[in-house]
Amino acid sequence: MAWVDPISVLFLFAVTLTFFWKTSSFLKCSSPKFPPGPRPLPLIGNLHLLDLKWPYRTMFKLSKQYGPVFSIQLGLQKTVVLAGYKTVKEALVNQADAFADRAVVPVFEDFDHGHGIVFSNGENWKVMRRFTLTTLRDYGMGKKTIEDRIVEECHFLINKFASFEGKPFETTAIMNAAVANIIVTILLGKRIEYEDPMFIRLLNLVYENVRLIGKPSVRLYNMFPALGFLSGGRKTVLKNRDELHDFIQATFIEHLKELDVNDQRSFIDAFLIQQQEEKTKNQSTRFFHNENLTSVVSNLFGAGMETTSTTLRWGLLLMVKYPEIQRKVQEEITKVIGSAQPRIEHRAKLPYTDAVIHEVQRFANTSPATVPHATTVDVTLGDYFIPKGTHIIPLLYSVLHDDSQWEKPFKFYPEHFLDSEGKFVKRDAFLPFSAGRRVCVGETLAKMELFLFFASLLQRFTFQPAPGMSKEDLDLTPAIGLISSPMPFSFCALQHS
Repeated sequence: MAWVDPISVLFLFAVTLTFFWKTSSFLKCSSPKFPPGPRPLPLIGNLHLLDLKWPYRTMFKLSKQYGPVFSIQLGLQKTVVLAGYKTVKEALVNQADAFADRAVVPVFEDFDHGHGIVFSNGENWKVMRRFTLTTLRDYGMGKKTIEDRIVEECHFLINKFASFEGKPFETTAIMNAAVANIIVTILLGKRIEYEDPMFIRLLNLVYENVRLIGKPSVRLYNMFPALGFLSGGRKTVLKNRDELHDFIQATFIEHLKELDVNDQRSFIDAFLIQQQEEKTKNQSTRFFHNENLTSVVSNLFGAGMETTSTTLRWGLLLMVKYPEIQRKVQEEITKVIGSAQPRIEHRAKLPYTDAVIHEVQRFANTSPATVPHATTVDVTLGDYFIPKGTHIIPLLYSVLHDDSQWEKPFKFYPEHFLDSEGKFVKRDAFLPFSAGRRVCVGETLAKMELFLFFASLLQRFTFQPAPGMSKEDLDLTPAIGLISSPMPFSFCALQHS
């Protein structure tokens, strides 16, 4: 075997790095209208600038330096970041079609292979989204039928909280189960007991994956997919996905055994019936195949649980942190509806409570950067030209903390949603569910859940720090993950006398 001169290897490596660097510099200079940004280093791009735990914070700081439309290079992937309400609205709403695609991100591509709703594109995405929205509405989203279901789940949750008899407990698993049960009743046609081992396992799989996907090792894999074999986080994500998908597939096989066109019990039934109709018409399943069913159910199960549950946990943490705000919510509920079960019709009569819920969503900002978009065509945004296929990050963190839109953007301040007379006011820059073509399909359901769960819990309990802790000890630093969630915390839920 020939001997290799290490000095020659180093020289070749240096020449290669210089080539990449000069090439990137040349391309940047040759496209003067492409959004500006920090100069990338060879191979790693702007990785050296990025806080991999909370990358949206780095992007927010860079927007102050380079403007509301700027570029950042993640590994070899050139990405455009949109910051501030006006810019995000211009792109996602005013030019909705141009920014409607989902970027192909390695870990998400591994997860769903372009199936389902969240990570799909083109005709598949349009068909699956249309079917999902229609079916969710058929099964009560935004209607009294699902409101009754949420109210019923509120009673189960209240009983669970009461069972701790004022002793400290941690809410993550309980809140996940309560919120997940709403989407489970739509998907499967029945709720599941909180203590069911299989239910607990499924919730843990979703919870763990949401955290792992936001870990630095997985973020690095997305930038350098060739190094995927080094990412233990990615391997665990895919292992968890396989277990979740196995359960879903076993479930719809069971549904097939009792499928009745005239008695559709659930979302899965509706999909399977559509699948049979497609087979009858075309002799093939172009869209309504098992891979899409598995992915759609997985998307709805994960999204339907995580963001709403996380927002409610933020809400309880903030009530413990700010007892004077908690007290004002309770006083309003007592004055307006007394001991009556909170219903959606009460929301307009409880402006302060509604303002607090909205401010929890704004302050918690559970999806600070969203899943990246991609441009469907060459597009001009402001003074800049963005080519087709460019990865786009709409920085919702910057929208919900835009100092031109919010009086106290980094403070928990319910008055953001109240006028001088204490009446609730809508805010255009309130975009926790994103906007445009990729706005959350479950927004209506999530809003209903947040109000009914939050108002019901505050009506029945006062939340206080665990013994030995003060409100000052409570940490509002978000945990690392795809979703911005509170660190695990324990508190006491004391029943009103």
